[in-house]
Amino acid sequence: MDKTNIARKVVTLPLANRLHIAQLAPLYERIPPRLYGGTERIVSYITEELVSRGHEVTLFASGDSSTRAHLEPGCPEALRLLGKPEQGVFLQLPMISEAYKGAIKGRFDIVHSHLDYWAFPFAELSGAPAVATMHGRLDLPDLWPVYERFRDIPVVSISDSQRRPLPSMNWQATVYHGLPRDLHRYCPGPGEYLAFLGRISPEKRPDLAIAAARRARIPLKIAAKVDVVDQIYFEQQIKPLLSPPDIEYIGELDEQGKGEFLGDALALLFTIDWQEPFGLVMIEALACGTPVIARPFGSVPEIIEDGSTGFLAHSVDDIVASIYKVGAISRARCRETFEKRFTAEIMADNYERIYRGIIERHIQSAAAR
Repeated sequence: MDKTNIARKVVTLPLANRLHIAQLAPLYERIPPRLYGGTERIVSYITEELVSRGHEVTLFASGDSSTRAHLEPGCPEALRLLGKPEQGVFLQLPMISEAYKGAIKGRFDIVHSHLDYWAFPFAELSGAPAVATMHGRLDLPDLWPVYERFRDIPVVSISDSQRRPLPSMNWQATVYHGLPRDLHRYCPGPGEYLAFLGRISPEKRPDLAIAAARRARIPLKIAAKVDVVDQIYFEQQIKPLLSPPDIEYIGELDEQGKGEFLGDALALLFTIDWQEPFGLVMIEALACGTPVIARPFGSVPEIIEDGSTGFLAHSVDDIVASIYKVGAISRARCRETFEKRFTAEIMADNYERIYRGIIERHIQSAAAR
């Protein structure tokens, strides 16, 4: 059984308080993912927490997903590891249609989409209570006409910085991602190596992490996936920089391996070069008690408290200086910050409030009509 799906006791809610919720997930990875997968992991955490609270949840996702919710498959298997990621664009359309058809018929009180703008036309035409969490970047001008056309659709940002390019959208709230409280074990450390976790791509700048680790003379372990579009970048720009055991690439990790990898690290290097909407790996590190040294782009200053749970560092020089003083960061404080700000319970609390607010406004609007 997946660690993320260890059953919590399910609360029995009074019928008046119980919501029937449709969760629309990407078909790119299973729910939860076997290896890499940020959005799909968050969908799993939201879904399982809502089920534990006694809500009736239907998860629209790939058929190999693992959940205590009712599963309605959009395809038999997740598409990335099947080698067919491009099929998600069209295979998700019948799935989206079924969810909103169910809402029209009264099967669902609300539809929660995690498919960015793909569900917007269905939400508009159905008139059903709906909300969409924006998991991707919103700073691409080519997409702005789409968002402007559907700016009345209720949406949620995953950081305040994510929504800045599109302030006119119907933002309901910012809801930070959260992890199950017991997903990762606290490690008092201090750790013997630096960690880079996530994805190998130009905007993630693993080359900066490598340069800083070399100058600090501390081993760096890189646990990351390489997408097809980034294969040439990896082969030409990153692979020549590897020199095990000092600079070591260990590939993708599952959930258990990720917790051990982060917990045994001196610090996580988050050397991004783009407006990251959230950066799930940062709170995964905090859950393990591992400080984060990050470049202050996108959501980073909202997540990492400079000098408390890590350091904000622009240049390689800054990163190296932060590595030298990371021992001054309290790993216990990192874990405490995770528990106060970034748990699945807190995330679900926020989404419950959003659901009920949208449903109540929908009822009031229907009564007025």
